[in-house]
Amino acid sequence: MVRLAEKASQDPTALGSFLIPTAHGELVPLSRVATIQLDSGPAQISREHVQRRIVVECNIRGRDLGSFVAEAQRAVSQGVALPAGYELIWGGQFEHLQEASRRLAVVVPITLLLILGVLSVIFGTMRPALLIFLNVPLAMSGGVLALWVRGLPLSISAIIGFIALFGIAVLNGVVLVSHIRQLETDGLPIEHAIVQGAMDRLRPVLMTALVASLGFLPMALATSVGAEVQRPLATVVIGGLATATALTLIVLPALYRWTKRG
Repeated sequence: MVRLAEKASQDPTALGSFLIPTAHGELVPLSRVATIQLDSGPAQISREHVQRRIVVECNIRGRDLGSFVAEAQRAVSQGVALPAGYELIWGGQFEHLQEASRRLAVVVPITLLLILGVLSVIFGTMRPALLIFLNVPLAMSGGVLALWVRGLPLSISAIIGFIALFGIAVLNGVVLVSHIRQLETDGLPIEHAIVQGAMDRLRPVLMTALVASLGFLPMALATSVGAEVQRPLATVVIGGLATATALTLIVLPALYRWTKRG
């Protein structure tokens, strides 16, 4: 690559008069050893692993990354025939999305098992631990329903919101069940302990859900830069807390009585 002065590069035909040295030390015009013509080419040639690389970039608005790439892959596979020696790799944010999905496929089950293990250690038996763990699926159903109502995808940020939601839902269950068990230890009959425990823990459970929901509300309504990450996370937490709170205050006491009968 040779860069000339601005005046010299204005006339491509004038390049033929430039003198270049030969192997014998002579100076000959460039036009004798090269054909000079004006043409277009790549501004730069990038390489990766000793192979040439061309990057095609685009910005996505109004939809999720996963579905866009899936549609783009179908269109490319149907309409583009790669020559021999060429390969196509989908990278960028989509590559990060795939890596995060693989990690979360391991992290989420481990998180759920840890929650169940901690509950069993707290209560000493698996029965109350499994009872409280029922908050997890109902909280998950509320989060999924909230995403569907708002038309949001199940993205990485939404999965992270589910992990935060599980912690809050399980905490409310622990608060209620531990208080009912304490009332039973104090000598109250099981029916009175369940009713009294639910009434005593009504305010703490509602306040926990309300504070968390109000805290995530600005993120759920965000429209600024980064809102595509904030909205799914906050929507999952708010929607899941609605159903998890109902389970904690209504269904959980009834299931507690049923487990005692069993």
